[in-house]
Amino acid sequence: MIAQFVTSATQKSEWPETTLPEVVVVGRSNVGKSSFINALTNRKKLAYVGSTPGKTRLLNFFDIDQTWMLVDVPGYGYAKMSKSSLEKLGHMMDEYFNEREQIKCVVQLIDARHDPTKDDKEMIDFFKEVSIPIVVVATKIDKVPKTKRIKALKNISQCLQIPLKQVHGVSSTEKIGFEEVLDTIQNML
Repeated sequence: MIAQFVTSATQKSEWPETTLPEVVVVGRSNVGKSSFINALTNRKKLAYVGSTPGKTRLLNFFDIDQTWMLVDVPGYGYAKMSKSSLEKLGHMMDEYFNEREQIKCVVQLIDARHDPTKDDKEMIDFFKEVSIPIVVVATKIDKVPKTKRIKALKNISQCLQIPLKQVHGVSSTEKIGFEEVLDTIQNML
């Protein structure tokens, strides 16, 4: 896989002019989005991994094999932002999800160790409402004992009302689960 950073954007005029289908990675600020992107693309530093959550404030576009785009959007649920910054972020996200026609699916990241949050459920409901296909990825599955992993995935499936076959457990540390996620993405493109 050849993955390259294309651009960062805060508004529609900065979006790349391309017709490539887009796969959007969403999740809470501390769910491991950057680690997920780096492991999925097999690149160590494609997406910046910060020591504190909530650093992504832009839409980051990555070209994948010149056939599709991976889009990293700001994480949600991290409150260390001013009210005006949160409003700007909300406007940027609304504009992108409501106006970008190339969006083919969303990869919703959920921490495998915990129940989906209220914010996670609201995001899933939003994507269902606007008919954007969803792939749920349970990150940090390596931190769940092997005997409890299926139970954790089933719990996420039930909480989000998403079929279990659409919930994939991954570990950026153990490099497991990414082939299945890529196959699912490819089938949606």
